[in-house]
Amino acid sequence: MMRTILAVASKELRQILRDRRTLMILMFIPAFFLLLFGYALNFDIRHVRLAVQDRDRSVKSRELVSSFVNSDYFDLVGYVDSDDEIERLIDRREARLVLSIPSGFDRDLALGHPVVVQVVIDGDNANTAATVAGYARLLIGEYSGAQMIALSERIAAVRGDVRVEGSPMSVITVEPRIWYNPQLRSTIFLVPGLIAYISMITAVVSTALSVVREKERGTMEQVRMAPVNPLAYIVGKTLPYLVISFVSALLIILTAMALFDLPVRGSWPLLCLSIGLFLIGAQAQGLLISTIAATQQVAFQVALLSSLLPTMILSGFIFPIASMPGPVQAVTHIVPARYFLVALRAIVLKGAGLAAFWQDLVALAIFATVAMTLASLRLRREWS
Repeated sequence: MMRTILAVASKELRQILRDRRTLMILMFIPAFFLLLFGYALNFDIRHVRLAVQDRDRSVKSRELVSSFVNSDYFDLVGYVDSDDEIERLIDRREARLVLSIPSGFDRDLALGHPVVVQVVIDGDNANTAATVAGYARLLIGEYSGAQMIALSERIAAVRGDVRVEGSPMSVITVEPRIWYNPQLRSTIFLVPGLIAYISMITAVVSTALSVVREKERGTMEQVRMAPVNPLAYIVGKTLPYLVISFVSALLIILTAMALFDLPVRGSWPLLCLSIGLFLIGAQAQGLLISTIAATQQVAFQVALLSSLLPTMILSGFIFPIASMPGPVQAVTHIVPARYFLVALRAIVLKGAGLAAFWQDLVALAIFATVAMTLASLRLRREWS
C-alpha cells in the first residue's frame, strides 16, 4: 500500500516539476494575493456577545447592564467573578466584550462622584473591536447622562429650584481595554483570513485539476489497468499538492510576519496541525470535484465556486457569522474555513492552547474524512 502511494506521488511530483508555470502559480500567486489584499482591504462589522463582571450588584449596576442588553447590540451570555473567567470566555469566543462594574458604583452615582467602568474587548478582529468600543461608549454615555439629569433634578428639588441649568457632565468614564490587538490594526485580523482564503483556493483548484487532467489526456485507462486501488491513488495524488500547499501556507505566514508584523503568539506545532487538517480537507474537496467534472474547465469553475465564495462570505472572514440570518448560519457549519479561521486566530493572535479550539480541529478532521471517503467511493465506482 505504502509503495503504491509513493509511486503515484512520485509520478505526480515529476508531472508538477515539468509544468513550471503551474508550479510558479502555486508558489508565488498566494504571496501576490496577500500583498494585494493585505494593503487594499479594510472592513467594518458589528454585533457581539456580552459578559458582565458586576462587583457592585446593586440596582444601578443592573440598570447599566439592562441598557446594554435592551440596546439590541449585545446578547448577555452570563456573569463572571474573576479575571481568569474573563480570559477563558474571550479565548473560547464565548464573549467578545466583558463589562466590568466596580464596587461602590451605586453609592458614587448617588453622590455624583466620578465612576470608571471598564470594558474588556476581544481585539482579534480590529473592526469589530472598534465598533464594539463605540457602542459601549455610546450606551454608557447615555446612561451617565440620564443619571446626571436625575441627580440634578433631585438637587434642584431639595433646593426648591425647578430649573436645571446647563448640560449635565458625564459622571461615568469608560476605560476600554482591547486584548490581542490594542492598536486595532485591521491587517492583524485580515491576514489570517487571507491565509485561509488563498490556501483554500490554491489547494482545491490544483487538486481538482489533477484527476481531470488524466481523463483529458487519456491516461486514466492506464491507471485503471495498473495494480492501484482508488484510495492509494487518491492519497498519492494528494500528497505532492499537500506538501506544496503546506509550504505555500507557511510562506504566506512568514511573509505576513515580515511585512505586516503578524504576531505568532501560540504554538507552531499546533499551527502546523491546523494548517495540515485544513489543507487535507481542501484537497479532498478538490479530488471530489475532479471525480465529478469531465473537463478541466468545468473542474476549475466548480472548484472556484465551491471554495472562493464560501470562504470569502460564509467563514467569518469578512462578515460576522453572528449577524447572519439563521438559515445562513446553518450553512456556515459545512464551510471548513470557518473552523480554520477560529483556530488560526486563536493560535496566532491569542496564543491560546488546544482547549480553546479543539472542537474546530475535530470539525476539520471530520470534513477531511468525509470528503476523502466520498472521493474514494466515486473513483471506485468509475473504475468498476
